[in-house]
Amino acid sequence: MSRSDYGTWPSLTAMFFELAQRHGNRPLVWAKSGGVYREWTWREVEGQVRLLARALRARGVKDGERVVLVSENRPEWLIADLAIMAAGGITVPAYTTNTEIDHRYIMADSGAMAAIVSTANLAHRVLPAVADSHAGQFMVTMAAPDFDQLHEAEVVTWRVMLEEGAEAPDEIDAQAARAQRDDVACFIYTSGTGGAPKGVMLSHRNILANCLSAYHLLQQYGLGEEVFLSFLPLSHAYEHTAGQFFPLSIGAQIYYAESADKLLHNLAEVRPTIMTAVPRLYESMHQRLCRAMDRENRLKRRLFELTVELGLKQGAGDGRLSLAERCLDLIAERLVRAKMRRRFGGRLKAMVSGGAALNPDIGRFFTALGLPILQGYGQTEAAPVISANPPHRIKMETVGPPLHGVEVKIAEDGEILVRGDMVMKGYWRAKDATAAALQDGWLHTGDVGEIDEDGYLVITDRKKDIIVFSGGDNVSPARIEGILTLEPEISQAMVYGDKRPHLVALVVPEEEFVRHWAKANGKSVQLAELAQAPDLHKAFQPVMERVNGKLSNLEKIRRYAISPEPFTVANGLMTPTLKIRRHKIRAAYGKVLEELY
Repeated sequence: MSRSDYGTWPSLTAMFFELAQRHGNRPLVWAKSGGVYREWTWREVEGQVRLLARALRARGVKDGERVVLVSENRPEWLIADLAIMAAGGITVPAYTTNTEIDHRYIMADSGAMAAIVSTANLAHRVLPAVADSHAGQFMVTMAAPDFDQLHEAEVVTWRVMLEEGAEAPDEIDAQAARAQRDDVACFIYTSGTGGAPKGVMLSHRNILANCLSAYHLLQQYGLGEEVFLSFLPLSHAYEHTAGQFFPLSIGAQIYYAESADKLLHNLAEVRPTIMTAVPRLYESMHQRLCRAMDRENRLKRRLFELTVELGLKQGAGDGRLSLAERCLDLIAERLVRAKMRRRFGGRLKAMVSGGAALNPDIGRFFTALGLPILQGYGQTEAAPVISANPPHRIKMETVGPPLHGVEVKIAEDGEILVRGDMVMKGYWRAKDATAAALQDGWLHTGDVGEIDEDGYLVITDRKKDIIVFSGGDNVSPARIEGILTLEPEISQAMVYGDKRPHLVALVVPEEEFVRHWAKANGKSVQLAELAQAPDLHKAFQPVMERVNGKLSNLEKIRRYAISPEPFTVANGLMTPTLKIRRHKIRAAYGKVLEELY
């Protein structure tokens, strides 16, 4: 594998077929079966890709036809994605957390003729959308459906599709040879943090360009026999490129994590070399580690704190430690950092953070413990990565310099503009939105930032999220929310104040804090019952005072309310990649927030 390969592959499917011939019986993907990880070789995956592609083509999936894909991360996701493209079609990934209404929207908007789903539960939600869609014809289920045929759309199992593929004409190599770099590979629907999702049309060129950029970044670690743990939803552009197609392009192995609850266990058993995740995951791990330390004896707590202090000192300024500090750091390295690395598998070369802004203090915390985080920046419209910190010169308060092949400039109003082969073809059936986003070859990201003296990009905020007070001053909500959630008592937060005189906040207390407080006060532990309790607000007051002590007068939280529920994907207050949906939270709790003024 070399960087020149990226320039010779005309499509993602051509890349896969060439590499499958090269790697043959080497393991490609691993998934849990009977509690044990089982391997699928390149040859086994290729065989199923070819059979499924032939069956899809025989059923009418021709060039440019869309097929919706709804599944958890698993080998069949990869197979289905590649098979749709190999048949000449366009993959339309959808989140497993989508409601039936969401599926109806995506089926209708994309004009997909078919859907592929994993479980019977998902089939119940997706089949009505397929049947009611003007273009919908059939649905493929990876698991046998547990319902009778009650809809007009045909339901066929994965096994039957592979059998049909064995009998269908073998046109796949010829089809793959006709594919061009500028053909659309997939529609990635935006997660809807601010409104109705739009279908981002990404071409084979876009994703291959992003893979090449990632190669230039990560080869500084010395790429070899790499192992990835796939955790984020593959329906998101970040995991689709960084967790699937980039590993494919370098011949890496991909393990599929079981669930969020088992992630730390999977890290220890898989021992990945590269890990991609979103800030919320790192925040959660930070809180979990801090809580675990609070339960340890004084000596262990002090050693942990000292390790972090020494690591932070090395990462700041000239990074020099005194002789005594160097001796202490050797002890910390052996007793704390080595243990932390083993907890994460012991082989991690890089922990990459993307999808949202990472609080710099979280990044410094893990780096101080011997687990450096490379914060990056991207957008679905850029396939998706735009910039990232290089391994040997991390500036945690930035998202790094633009990647290889990416141009970035700052508009007069501070908006970040991006140009390069990774920029989307446009939004599906949305000419006005496309024209607004793509101007003179530049992608208008909607983010605000600046480029520092070293050429590193600093993100200020989402252009549309910036809070402008009634007096004309403005603040960044993401920065303040990051400071709030660093407090061990606060799990989540959203600040509010656009066109108002000052800021207020809606906060979700950390579950363990609520449990301890409720037990000490003889109360129910149900957050919904406690949210309005005056004495809980009183207990929270010192926390808010600590936060305000770190903020400027303009940024201070004047009043706050406690949310009666966490922000979750299930209640629609977070996206599947764990970013808060501001418009949804405002819709649900706007009255509560307004009453704070």
